[in-house]
Amino acid sequence: MFGYTIINTPSFLYSKNTIDSIFKSISKNIDKKQNGLLNIVFVEQKSIKNLNNIYRKKNKETDVLSFHYFESFDTLKQDEIAGEIILCEEIIKKQGLEYGLGSEKEFYKLLIHSILHILGFDHEDENEYEIMKKIEEKIAQELDLF
Repeated sequence: MFGYTIINTPSFLYSKNTIDSIFKSISKNIDKKQNGLLNIVFVEQKSIKNLNNIYRKKNKETDVLSFHYFESFDTLKQDEIAGEIILCEEIIKKQGLEYGLGSEKEFYKLLIHSILHILGFDHEDENEYEIMKKIEEKIAQELDLF
C-alpha cells in the first residue's frame, strides 16, 4: 500500500482516517504493487495552470494533476517517492459547491481518481472510462463516501 504525505494543508477539513481508508481500499481492490510514497500537494490556481500548461500543453486551470515516476512500484522502498498528486484547493471548493459534495468529499473523489491514474488507469476512450468509473464507484461505495 502506498504511504502518503500531505504538503500545504488545505483550509477545508478532511479526515486522515478516511484518506487511510481510501489507500487501503485501493490496495485491496487493485492487484498491483503499491510501494512507495505519494506526495499530496495543494497549490494555488496560478501554479496548477502553469503545471497543466507545462506537462499537458493545456493553458488552463484544472482540479488535479497526477504524476507517477515509475512504470512499476514493485521494487520501491516505502520511503521512496512513487508519484505526486497536485490539487487546486480553490477549484476543489468551487466544484464541491457546484456538485453538492462539499470540499472534503470532492477532495476524496479526486484523490481516488488520481491514485488510479498513478496506477495506470485512464479514461482516454469509452471503455477505459467505464472501467475507471466502476472502480471509483466501488471504492466510494465501499467506504460510504457519497
